[in-house]
Amino acid sequence: MNKKKSILVFGASSSRKSINKRFASYAAGKLDNTDINLLDLNDFEMPIFSVDKEYENGFPELAIAFKKHIKECDAIIISFAEHNGSYTTAFKNIFDWISRIEKNVWEDKPMLLLSTSDGARGALTVLELATAKFKRMNSSPIFSFSLPSFHTNFEEQKGIVNSELAQKLDDILKLFSKDLKG
Repeated sequence: MNKKKSILVFGASSSRKSINKRFASYAAGKLDNTDINLLDLNDFEMPIFSVDKEYENGFPELAIAFKKHIKECDAIIISFAEHNGSYTTAFKNIFDWISRIEKNVWEDKPMLLLSTSDGARGALTVLELATAKFKRMNSSPIFSFSLPSFHTNFEEQKGIVNSELAQKLDDILKLFSKDLKG
């Protein structure tokens, strides 16, 4: 019997009602034989990164704790919210801190990068940005999927209601799952 894989999951948003956290959790829940570690970025609020703060105080304990979650998982699922075409401040700050702890930020773990928004592009700009950046930082496969028009295409009880989009996500999840089995 295969050991359950540990999946680190979070929405890259600090919104208490984050649709990206919901979407990341939904996608992770579709995977078999996994233990899900669902994080809330609000639990990792820390000073805004600066080299001066790092030199004066070292790394915040919360940055070290977040990095530990990455080290201890087998794979990572992130769903990105988009603020002005880029990462949210909450995610970028965590990313900045953990990138200073170790150069190998994502520990070469397989990643599924998602995004969604109420808009027709589904936060595609930030997803493309993250995918391109993380592929340069990670030797493991990185898969991606964007869900446009979240409140039109997603229902809490049913998941993705657009059958074409649901199939696309299922196809991506199958590839991601194959990579998890190694």
